[in-house]
Amino acid sequence: MLQKVKGFRDIFGKDIEYWHKVETDIQRFFKSCGFSEFRLPVLEKTAVFKRGIGETTDIVEKEMFTFIDSQEHVSLRPEGTAALMRAYIENNLYNPPGIKKYYYLGNMFRRERPQKGRFRQFTQIGVEVLECDAPLLDAEIIGMLYKTSEILGFSNYVSIEINSIGCPVCRPKYKEDLVRYFDKEKDKLCDDCKRRLSTNPLRILDCKIESCKNTAKDAPSILNYLCDTCSSHFEDVKEYLIMMNIPFKINERMVRGLDYYIRTAFELVTDKLGAASAVGAGGRYDGLVKSLGGKDTAGIGFAIGLDRVVELLKEVNPLNYHYTDVFILVFDKENLTYTFNLVDNLRNAGYVAEYDYNTASMKSQMKKADKSQARYAVILGSNEVKENKAAVKDLISGEQFLIELENVFEYLKNKLI
Repeated sequence: MLQKVKGFRDIFGKDIEYWHKVETDIQRFFKSCGFSEFRLPVLEKTAVFKRGIGETTDIVEKEMFTFIDSQEHVSLRPEGTAALMRAYIENNLYNPPGIKKYYYLGNMFRRERPQKGRFRQFTQIGVEVLECDAPLLDAEIIGMLYKTSEILGFSNYVSIEINSIGCPVCRPKYKEDLVRYFDKEKDKLCDDCKRRLSTNPLRILDCKIESCKNTAKDAPSILNYLCDTCSSHFEDVKEYLIMMNIPFKINERMVRGLDYYIRTAFELVTDKLGAASAVGAGGRYDGLVKSLGGKDTAGIGFAIGLDRVVELLKEVNPLNYHYTDVFILVFDKENLTYTFNLVDNLRNAGYVAEYDYNTASMKSQMKKADKSQARYAVILGSNEVKENKAAVKDLISGEQFLIELENVFEYLKNKLI
């Protein structure tokens, strides 16, 4: 029997309802904040991610699905930001100048070890804002990430962590001292982090290996190295977050796993998903557009892992969902016209309405109504119809009422509100 590829999955049944809710609610919120949707190709030239994310990151070195097509290296996108910046440059979206606000939704691909909340094909929804470097924007974007958790009903199970990771002016000195510190503790580092000492020492702070995490606890803090501009920017961000009533913690070890971040970095974390603790994350990336061949452009954004959001919702805020709103039981051919009209009216009003195609026995149709998890059953029995009525049964309480045929639709509408 053929089976799906490791790390990939089929999503169906009740799980789909979680996905519909999450995607609908988040997109509605993003649009209310002035963001417009951007649809990106799933396949990009590998250079987009090498130049954008960084050649020494784990994503580029180990995790991308890359192959050669017509003598050109291409990759399934592992994230959305670098791809959107490529599109911003290629489509001349910097003209006319002015703040740009986009959001995207789509599948991403990484060759990671599958575990709870982590898959090789996963879905992200993210926002990007370009051509504005104001710290007030940073605070609003962080606030948006937190408010998403409020909208979906899991804010009590997450927290916002923030940090500033400096800029090209103040980061070099920090890197020097970081290398000096870890060089003395080299024997405690994993093989990857030993290599990172010479390629990208900040990545050591992001390592999930326990020995590396313990060693990093006493490493120098980037906050002690910030230049005046970065320090002032970070202080403003914190002040605005307080004014917005957005709760946050400072995590001075947070560096994020992508090279393009500068200054503000942030994560929405939970302890409900094991090792996959980040539900959403982002930061400022003022140099990214330029690194991809565009102009020097300010930018900030975040991405939310919807697979993790769904897993979290199932655990802390499960849906009380009925697949079908109304199931109509019809036994006589002459009552089908009424059935068709009622079904059409219900469906046109946005309700899920079903009926049995075989006009089987009462017992058989009630089994199908129960299996469909319908909220109400409309029973068009011969005796009831002769009296110009139908029996409407609440399949949760078991209560049943006789309703005039012409009033059944309005009765159900009022009950289903």
